[in-house]
Amino acid sequence: MLLMASGGFGIVQMAAAHPGSVWEFISPQFAHQAWQGCSLWDLIQPSFMFMVGMAVPFSYAKRREHGQSFFGMAWHALTRSVLLVALGVMLATRAGDKHTVFLFTNVLAQIGLGYFVLFLLTRLGWEYLLAWIILILVGYTWFFIHHPLPTAEELSAIAGMKGTEQAILPGFAGHWNIHTNAAAAFDRVWLNQLPQAQPFVYNPGGYQTLNFIPALATMLLGALTGCFLMRSRKTDKVKWAALLIMGVVLVAAGTALDLKVLPVVGAQLDQYTLLPVVKRIWTPSWVILSGGWVLILLSIFYGLVEIIGLRRLVFPLVVVGMNSIVIYLLHSLCAGWITENLHKHLPETAFPAYWTPVIERCGVLFVLWLVCWWLYKQKAFLKL
Repeated sequence: MLLMASGGFGIVQMAAAHPGSVWEFISPQFAHQAWQGCSLWDLIQPSFMFMVGMAVPFSYAKRREHGQSFFGMAWHALTRSVLLVALGVMLATRAGDKHTVFLFTNVLAQIGLGYFVLFLLTRLGWEYLLAWIILILVGYTWFFIHHPLPTAEELSAIAGMKGTEQAILPGFAGHWNIHTNAAAAFDRVWLNQLPQAQPFVYNPGGYQTLNFIPALATMLLGALTGCFLMRSRKTDKVKWAALLIMGVVLVAAGTALDLKVLPVVGAQLDQYTLLPVVKRIWTPSWVILSGGWVLILLSIFYGLVEIIGLRRLVFPLVVVGMNSIVIYLLHSLCAGWITENLHKHLPETAFPAYWTPVIERCGVLFVLWLVCWWLYKQKAFLKL
């Protein structure tokens, strides 16, 4: 959430203003990949969704301790799902829109669409969680593979669109092209059943409603990790090692699926990607790769906090983590307003021309962190 609220620290803007500088070298890590691949910025959403899943076993155990019935917990999970989807639709509807924009690609809507199923499955043993993760990944891959490859006419139609330059993949990987994949076809049917100001044709960024299905696998991976940390009697060092090793294994597996390989004997000698890593349509290989990176990051923080004991070091993260929905909503709704007021109330010397993009975004981040810090001191936490 801190990384998201930073707006990328203005690094992308600095790179655009100063080509050939160090800013240009590091800027790819602070922007989404155009289609295939992974950056630090791409890991924000899967990290958030992973942590949502990880929290569920702890929440479920706590509510059982307090004597809450299964039906009471199920009702709470269902209402939380509905509220998250509603918030996601609200954020998709911009100030200039005259009617509700029914899009479900926002992270809150994506979590909401899968949250109730996440709750139901988390009640089961780790074997069931693992089985469901595999089932979702295999089933979603089958869903895409059995959708026809794009025709020459379809490829020609999207070739000139903005943002599709790197999103048209050759050969077998074409099943995961932008705008012509199975999930995109589903949205052209599903979203047009809802009230729309104009017929839905495609999402400019290539994001799809059905992303919530493989994203559920990301949340289940988090729940599986939460169950391991909560129920295992292993020492903290063993838990840390397990998190790190599994993270490395998943990163290696996701990377291998994304590599270009030679086809079987007898086929054309062109190389092709078995299962491309594409965050925008949450491909199964993306679930594996991003899940691995999140586990590695988790192992780092687990080591710092639980083994070394550097709790004060992560206090700024705790402040935000306790009100993650608050900072997400405030950044989505108020970032521009905060920037405007910073310019109004601070002297011009506070914004030297060279550093303006960095100062603006760091200023927004600082203001939002102060709000979360004040809420933390008041013990006021937004819960859905």
